[in-house]
Amino acid sequence: MRGRPHSCELHAGATRLARARQATLGSVSNHLPPAAEARLAEIRSSGTWGSSLTPDEFAAVRSAGFEPAGQVLGAAVYNVGYTGGYGCPGAWGGYSNAWAPAARTQVSSRGGYGSFGPMVKTLYEARRTAISRMVAECVELGGHGVVGVRLTIGQFPAGGLEFKAIGTAVRAPLAPRLRRPFTSDLSGQDFAKLVHSGWMPAGLVLGITIAARHDDWRTVGQTRWSSGNAEVTGWTELVNDARHDARLQLAEDVKRMGAEGVVIANMDLRVRERECPAQEGGRDHVVEAVNIGTAIVRFQSKDPDRARQSPLAIMSLDPQRRQAARVDIGQNRR
Repeated sequence: MRGRPHSCELHAGATRLARARQATLGSVSNHLPPAAEARLAEIRSSGTWGSSLTPDEFAAVRSAGFEPAGQVLGAAVYNVGYTGGYGCPGAWGGYSNAWAPAARTQVSSRGGYGSFGPMVKTLYEARRTAISRMVAECVELGGHGVVGVRLTIGQFPAGGLEFKAIGTAVRAPLAPRLRRPFTSDLSGQDFAKLVHSGWMPAGLVLGITIAARHDDWRTVGQTRWSSGNAEVTGWTELVNDARHDARLQLAEDVKRMGAEGVVIANMDLRVRERECPAQEGGRDHVVEAVNIGTAIVRFQSKDPDRARQSPLAIMSLDPQRRQAARVDIGQNRR
């Protein structure tokens, strides 16, 4: 395998990352809940650290020149009240076929009647609050960033939703501290591959969209049993619009981060049906598209000569194949 990046490379990477981050983001608030302060104080005084890394991830992070600083957590419980989308989304967007209403997809980012904009704003705010608190814990532990972040949403028993971000804070010895540490949902192995290839995480980026569409006369007709096996054009448009807008929102978040690109680990699409609130007996379909990825920046120029000097060792993990290779070599030597 390729060896660890040199300390000057990590220093350059941290400097480049700091410039990109500071150009677009403010400093991290050090305000933490008392329980979090007590837990971090215990970690610092004990001289030990915990992590959510597997042994393979730990070895990979170490191979990239980083070491764990401790497990970090950010959480926020939100009550979801006004969501928007109380109209009949897009049901009166146009007319066709003898004045029958033809539906159009209503996408949250465009606003308008029936939009779920308030709900999407809450989903962004809650996730970013949880991430910000996790990053604040990373700062307290002297970390340069957080790897292996898992973003989850769960029902809170008393009502509302709990948004949680958990990961492992890591630091690079001798590298300068960052004004705002990076965050990444990459595994330890993928994080190491990224660093070895001359790139660093800048931060988690989100693309969230809720799109809704009323089941118009054409959609209802295409979903009848008598229609046979045929495309439901309204639902196809709904899904495509939701995915497209989520990608656009993700790209905007990458630009806001000051990064060069993004690697995506999770693209989630959820579809639900509801009774149309503005038309008795009518049905709507609502799609929530969520893209989560890690924005990245380059800290090392691509050097083909160096790549040739650092060959990658490859060994088959198939014991039968290795045994057959040994037999062939032995027979050739005879």
